[in-house]
Amino acid sequence: MAINLQKGQRQTINAPKFTIGLGWDANASSTGTSFDLDASIFVMGDNKKILSDQHFIFYNNLVSPDGSVEHTGDNLTGEGSGDDEQIKIDLSKADSKITEICVVVTIHEAESRRQNFGQVRNSYIRIFDPSTNEVILKYELEEDFSIETAVEFGRIYKRNDEWKFEAVGVGMKGGLQDYLNKYN
Repeated sequence: MAINLQKGQRQTINAPKFTIGLGWDANASSTGTSFDLDASIFVMGDNKKILSDQHFIFYNNLVSPDGSVEHTGDNLTGEGSGDDEQIKIDLSKADSKITEICVVVTIHEAESRRQNFGQVRNSYIRIFDPSTNEVILKYELEEDFSIETAVEFGRIYKRNDEWKFEAVGVGMKGGLQDYLNKYN
């Protein structure tokens, strides 16, 4: 049975292989322009910085150098039910330097399109077993991010040789660039 987390809660992940599903519904009628939300993954070490440029996983760099993180591709519309984007994780392949995997969702061209996460509803991050489709945990973002154009949905981190997930739900106004500055 899935564990539904609240912001700030943490949960141990007892599976070396799992998939992260991300979903959202955007209100295009509020701006007259369609939304394009993008998932980005920052694969980091002890210093909370990405290990290399190749450890920044997004629609133009789909797989980490060790193969432990794989973005399945960009969904340009976010239409339909279910996950809008997915990331496959295989911790058994993870480089020993990896201690954190941060999941961020941004709005593509948010400033020019005058869009923000206040116009996005039903956002969630879930972790599930891809072989059984059983949901291990889920975090539904309930905050109103009326000025933010990027949100850190969650992070997977290693403590005492154990991998855990934290429901983060924190936004930034500067979009993806703010996160690149923070983690680079």
